[in-house]
Amino acid sequence: MCTSYESNNPAERFDAFSIFPGANFAYNGEIYKDYGAPIFRGGEDGWSTDVASFGMVPRKRIPPHVRPYDTMNARAETIGEKRSFSAAWKRLQLCLIPCRTFFEPNYETGKPVRWRIRLAGTEPTAIAGLWRAWEEPDGVASLSFTMLTLNADEHPLMRRFHKPGDEKRSVVIIRPREYADWLSCRSTDEARSFLQLYPADEMHAEPFPLPPRAPKEKPSEAKPPEDGQQSLL
Repeated sequence: MCTSYESNNPAERFDAFSIFPGANFAYNGEIYKDYGAPIFRGGEDGWSTDVASFGMVPRKRIPPHVRPYDTMNARAETIGEKRSFSAAWKRLQLCLIPCRTFFEPNYETGKPVRWRIRLAGTEPTAIAGLWRAWEEPDGVASLSFTMLTLNADEHPLMRRFHKPGDEKRSVVIIRPREYADWLSCRSTDEARSFLQLYPADEMHAEPFPLPPRAPKEKPSEAKPPEDGQQSLL
């Protein structure tokens, strides 16, 4: 399950993804839940690069009486059955998520250590996803997206992540030569043919813990009142 990743650097003008237009909006380098990030889509007018929020159901769309839940990842095995994803899947609202690296927790030391995962070569990285539209109060539609994942219990690399005893999962990486075909799928059966684990020998992973947080400043000690002043304490 991927809950944060490093998006493509906008300064690189998306040269690695030559068939898609560059992003004309600002976004953070590292993407977390509800952050806006670029996605690639196909349509009647050709390819587009759009801003969308990470998580199929943004936090603000969850009713107050409903317990919050995460939709950054969608299990490919049950995607046609889950309410949050099934409509987009059946409508083939497929997207690609440009990604430099993504992050997963490794527990091999006995405690969670954040690892950074990327492709070992120079190919650009794009993760298979789904998108959906939401109508805003001003009538303009906003987009959200989720990453598709597969069981990775037997994958030499991706089985090293997540808590001991938990099912291992991996995002689905689409190769550059398949970008157009993925976004042009005409059936869910055709789309499923792209959902495969990426070879471990073509991936690289390394520990990449978050920097330590700065210590909180202690409140300054109250000074005793000077001569002639009355303490208000």
